[in-house]
Amino acid sequence: MTFSVTVLGSSSAVPTLTRNPSAHLLNADERLFLLDCAEGTQVRLRQQHVHFQRIRHIFITHLHGDHYYGLIGFLTTLHLLGRKEELHIHAHPALQQIIDIQLDASQTLLQYDLHYHPLNFSGYDIVYEDDRIIGHSFPLRHSIPTCGFIFREKVKLRRQPEKRSYAYCTDTAYDETIIPYISGAGLLYHETTFLHSMARAAAEKMHSTAFEAATIAAKAGVKKLLIGHYSARYDDLQPLLDEARSVFPGTLLAEDGLSLDV
Repeated sequence: MTFSVTVLGSSSAVPTLTRNPSAHLLNADERLFLLDCAEGTQVRLRQQHVHFQRIRHIFITHLHGDHYYGLIGFLTTLHLLGRKEELHIHAHPALQQIIDIQLDASQTLLQYDLHYHPLNFSGYDIVYEDDRIIGHSFPLRHSIPTCGFIFREKVKLRRQPEKRSYAYCTDTAYDETIIPYISGAGLLYHETTFLHSMARAAAEKMHSTAFEAATIAAKAGVKKLLIGHYSARYDDLQPLLDEARSVFPGTLLAEDGLSLDV
């Protein structure tokens, strides 16, 4: 069965000509989970030939615009495409009011039901569970309430050496308290907004450097590290990759359109 991640956006707050802001698509044993939904997300989904209607759960880490400004467009596109099946949004409770205001202003009555699930920003909590997959949220250290997520297989399939897992940690300062939550993950996505030469700026803005992300990966004993959420100041991403690999050799660059098997 598939367990893969597709990067739909790898930039930080400011999009570039080649990088959209944050969004990942996780295919966990044929369950499609959308993690963040920045502007441009639905275009990236089309480019990857993703069937929109298969997405049933959307997880929004926090309410900075570069993580959810594409959501209202995506929701209304589903409406225009005739969706009837319910959709679940896991986010800060204020997001429901934000979406309702936009729907009311455009006099849009969705043809499907939206179910909102408030996140727990103070502890480790189950956000999704079925017979094959379990997902947890956990707090990240950022300027507003922010959650990371980890999704794990509950069962090991035949000829599969171990259960697969994916951790998504974006918009966070360096924080070793997340290590128990992500320990041993098959793939960890961790933001690397800056090079370590800008560590002071990273700390002030409550973001991480490539060196810091790699340090978390090494201490957590993950199998692979995927870095992203790059500042638009970096046209060349090789220095970020080199810095991370100096600490954690199993590091990969997130680039829009990249798909990885976990």
